[in-house]
Amino acid sequence: MTTKGDIMMAAEASQNRDFKVIAAEYGQKYGILMALVLICIILTFANEYFLTGRNIVNVLRQTSINGILAIGMTFVILTRGIDLSVGSVVALAGIVSASLATTSSTAAVLGAPYAAPIPLAVGIGVGLVAGWVNGVFVARYNVPAFVTTLGMLSAARGMALLYAGGKPVPALTDGYRFIGTGSILGIPMPIILFALVFLGAWFVLTSTRFGRQVYAVGGNPHAARVSGINVRRVRLLVYVISGGLAGIAGMILAARTGSALTQAGIAYELDAIAAVVIGGTSLSGGVGKVTGTLIGALLIAVVNNGLDLMGVESYYQQVIKGALIIAAVMLDRARHKAE
Repeated sequence: MTTKGDIMMAAEASQNRDFKVIAAEYGQKYGILMALVLICIILTFANEYFLTGRNIVNVLRQTSINGILAIGMTFVILTRGIDLSVGSVVALAGIVSASLATTSSTAAVLGAPYAAPIPLAVGIGVGLVAGWVNGVFVARYNVPAFVTTLGMLSAARGMALLYAGGKPVPALTDGYRFIGTGSILGIPMPIILFALVFLGAWFVLTSTRFGRQVYAVGGNPHAARVSGINVRRVRLLVYVISGGLAGIAGMILAARTGSALTQAGIAYELDAIAAVVIGGTSLSGGVGKVTGTLIGALLIAVVNNGLDLMGVESYYQQVIKGALIIAAVMLDRARHKAE
C-alpha cells in the first residue's frame, strides 16, 4: 500500500532529478562562458593591470589571429574533419602576399610593390587554393583528413621556404601593414577583421542552407546524402573556407610584425583546434557553435595574458592549454555517453 510519505519521497526524488538535468544542460550551454568570467574575475584581483582598457584591447588583438583560424577550423570539425595545415598556410600566404607589397629590391617579385588590394587578394587566393587541394583529397578521394592536411602542413611550409629562399620578406608598404597595425575609430584592424569574420561565420552557420548542410553532414553523412545533400561539395567547401581564413590570418600576422617570416604560424593549428574543442564543438561532428569557438579563443588568450602579467613562464602556458584541451574532450565524451 502506497502511503503519503512514499508519494512525497517520490515527488522529492523526481524534483532532484529534474534539478540535476537542468543543471547539467545549463552547464553544457554556459559552462565555458562561466569559466571565462570566473578566470577574468580572478585575474582582476590578482593583477591590477588586467582589467585596463589597454590590456583588454591587447587581449582582443592577441585573440584575432587564432580566432580567425579557429572559426575556419570550426567548419571543418563540424563535418568530422580536421585541418592540421593552417599554420603552414599562414606562413605561405603571408610570404607570397608580402612579396607583392615589399619595397625591398631583394624580396620583391613581379615589379612589386603593388597597391594593397592586389597582394591581399593574392594572399587570400593562396589560402583558398591550399584549402581546395585539401578538400579535393578528403572529399573526392576519401583520403583521411588527418593524413591529407598533415601532408599539406609539410608541403605548404616547404613551398614558403622555397619561394622566399628561406629568408624573411621585410619592408612592407604602409597600405599593406594597415590591416595589422591600423585602426578605425580607435579599434585596431585585426579586431575589426576578426569581428567581421565571426559575424559572417555566425550568419552562415545559423541562417543559411549551407550552414544547415554542414551540421547535417557532420551529424550523419549517410543520412545527409540520402536526403539529397551533396556531401562531397560541403566537405570540399569547409576546407576552402578554412584555407581562405588561414590566408587572411597570415597576412594580418605579416602586417603586424612588418615582415613575413617562413617560420610563421608554427603550431598555430594546435591553438585553433584547442579553441574549437574548448568552445564545445564535438570532434565527432555535427555539434558546436561558432560563439563557443569565440569564447574558447578568448579563454586561451585571457589565460596566456594573465600568466604573462603575473610573470609565469610560457612553458606553463602550454601545460595549462593542454590540460584545458583534455578536459574539454573528456566533457565532450561524457556528454555523448549521457546521450
